[in-house]
Amino acid sequence: MIPEKPLGSVIQGSLSQGLEVRLHADVSVEEMRVGKFLVVQGVRSRFFCMLTDVSLGTSSPRIVANPPDPSNTFLQEVLAGSGTYGTIDLTPMLMFTPTEGEAKKINSKRKAQDSKLASYEANSSADIELLPVKTIPSHFSQVFDASERDFRAVFGWEDDPTRRNFAIGMPIDMDVPICLDLDRFVERSNGVFGKSGTGKSFLTRLLLSGIIRKQAAVNLIFDMHSEYGWEATREGKQFSTVKGLRQLFPGQVKMFTLDPDSTKRRGVKDAQELYIGYDQLEVEDLMLVRGELNLSEASLENAVILRNEFGKAWINRLLTMSNGEIQEFCETKMGSKSSIMALQRKLTRLDDLKYIRTTCPHNYVDQVLECLESGKHVVVEFGSQSNLLSYMLATNIIARRIHQAYVRKAEKFLQTKNVSDRPRQLVVTIEEAHRFLDPATVGQTIFGTIAREMRKYFVTLLVVDQRPSGIDNEVMSQIGTRITALLNDEKDIDAIFTGVSGGQSLRSVLAKLDSKQQALILGHAVPMPVVIRTRPYDDAFYAAVGDTAWEEMPDVPLFKAAEAAKADLGF
Repeated sequence: MIPEKPLGSVIQGSLSQGLEVRLHADVSVEEMRVGKFLVVQGVRSRFFCMLTDVSLGTSSPRIVANPPDPSNTFLQEVLAGSGTYGTIDLTPMLMFTPTEGEAKKINSKRKAQDSKLASYEANSSADIELLPVKTIPSHFSQVFDASERDFRAVFGWEDDPTRRNFAIGMPIDMDVPICLDLDRFVERSNGVFGKSGTGKSFLTRLLLSGIIRKQAAVNLIFDMHSEYGWEATREGKQFSTVKGLRQLFPGQVKMFTLDPDSTKRRGVKDAQELYIGYDQLEVEDLMLVRGELNLSEASLENAVILRNEFGKAWINRLLTMSNGEIQEFCETKMGSKSSIMALQRKLTRLDDLKYIRTTCPHNYVDQVLECLESGKHVVVEFGSQSNLLSYMLATNIIARRIHQAYVRKAEKFLQTKNVSDRPRQLVVTIEEAHRFLDPATVGQTIFGTIAREMRKYFVTLLVVDQRPSGIDNEVMSQIGTRITALLNDEKDIDAIFTGVSGGQSLRSVLAKLDSKQQALILGHAVPMPVVIRTRPYDDAFYAAVGDTAWEEMPDVPLFKAAEAAKADLGF
């Protein structure tokens, strides 16, 4: 359509229900798509709106009762626009009301210049004050397609020197970048949602690449399916792979692996092994995986008794206890023999995890923390150890220690107010998030704590999940920015709009997304909800964002520490 060509007129509406627009006779209703970004020009203000519904109308019931013959195209053309017409529903999201001086300046520029960005080009995105919608335009206000200048005014541009903007995609009907404000993005927990096969992993890689490129935060990524570290498979008829973060940013990303053999088979030569000793496991870690280990409440209560008696060595001591020793312990410490024996039997399953060691002289979790403190991004790869028991146990153990360190650092910074003591902003990425954040276990996992209160300690979550309805409502209400691909389940769609005002009008938008490369973005990092075609993750993206020119060198201190640890473990 021609820029600045009116599409229709506002005929009725309300602030709570949105606007109804009748399309002009020369505008086809088939050109209107749910999720489209439109602009209503009022008398004083410019309203930025999202199209939420499309419908057909007639001026007389007789037309519905006696429609023209399909072959009578002449009569159809006569009725079009007068007897029959299309209507669209718009939800105003933002408004821009220039001052008198700004209005004169904008009008003079519009007359004097022919540029698409004429009305806004003299201003940076920070100069345009976009306000929440508190009124609506008058009757017969004209509706226009959003132009490039409108997108720039609302979403900014990637090279804006005043902000860390990152282009995440484009509108569904234009080639204009839609930018996230990464500083606002990382200061709260966020979510990437969508059913299986809709491209959640590609979206997540885009976001993580932007954070690394713009240096908005440091990342700790728990890579359950080995998709973020080195390379991943691209879906399609022909087999192909895409680059992971380590290939894109070899000098800034460090890989740790819980399954060194699997990682080496995939062609990764410099990943650091990561092992966890029994003395690093706490009762709280076992509470998280009680379902996978089939632990009873009584077994966990007796685990506390054992921990209080033997300290950090309680698991090693339990696994070597004989029946007689268990009986003697129970008589003196008021424990339950049957519960302790059941606990002993079920904890032997942990021996099947390749990264669990009886003793571990080197503290690999501290090594991960050192990388984060030095500004390196860490990918923890699970390889074949990606079953739920392994994933939930390892992520909780590592994240709990990171949490403790960041709380100490944040408290020191709050005391000294010294900029050099300020912790680096940390974003922790987890998959299968509903396993950690469901109502039954959210109080036992460190991730529930991070989602609720760790923002003040400079730690936030990036949750990746296909079942947002499984996440606790309190946690969902704390999710700042939600990037959502196609969802079909009504409960999942309801969960996306938990704590979102006006979410009801966006339900139809989410339900009508394509199954590939489309997403609805709403929340803290964007001024208004928007539907995007996600940015391609291809060679052009690698060239624009990646740091592949860096000459790879071994990380000498980490390499030496790893070799020493392997020698201690007998490798």
